[in-house]
Amino acid sequence: MVTTTSTPVEQQTTPENRVILKGVSWSTFKALLADVGDDRAWRIAYDRGLLEIRMPLEEHEEPKRLIESFVEAIVDELEIELRSLGSLTLEREDLTRAVEPDSCFYIQNESLVRGRNINLPNDPPPDLAIESDYTNSSVNKDSIYAALGVPELWRYRRESLQVYHLVDGKYEMCDRSLAFPFLPVAEISGFIEQSRTIGQRASVRLFRQRIRAILPSPS
Repeated sequence: MVTTTSTPVEQQTTPENRVILKGVSWSTFKALLADVGDDRAWRIAYDRGLLEIRMPLEEHEEPKRLIESFVEAIVDELEIELRSLGSLTLEREDLTRAVEPDSCFYIQNESLVRGRNINLPNDPPPDLAIESDYTNSSVNKDSIYAALGVPELWRYRRESLQVYHLVDGKYEMCDRSLAFPFLPVAEISGFIEQSRTIGQRASVRLFRQRIRAILPSPS
């Protein structure tokens, strides 16, 4: 049974498959997740008493899964390791913040967390988080990711991929990726749009060919 706090919890239902709860203590938030368990479709963002619960939409999921495939194609071509952890709950009780990204990856720090259960702040945060924003969030997720120390954030919205770097505690939009500086970021949205006509896997294959053309040939 989820315990309640002495402060009344205010509920706000939005027209975007989201529920906003205000005045939720950290203990109540954790009890809710424990009661529901890991087998749930909805995702959360929690920022110092403000809890957002949202159901992923098709318009969220398709671009997100394609971007995941693109990242996997890149690391395969680079022949480096990747730890893909999907919508892993990233949380810090000391900061009373938590978020479940659409997807997240360990790339530069993969070897440090290989085979480990992630426990922030003892472990580093993911090197890259992805948000597919078909609708607006009621929680400032950027501030949560920044507080957690995620160095790179990709946002796909309105048929455009935007890349942000964490600089002095805030995100700044950049035209290059920290993890993959050679990546033609501006071209990503075109591959996603192509998938609507040629199919997802065909789009991923074309993307892989593009990456091979960019990377230097092995000597």
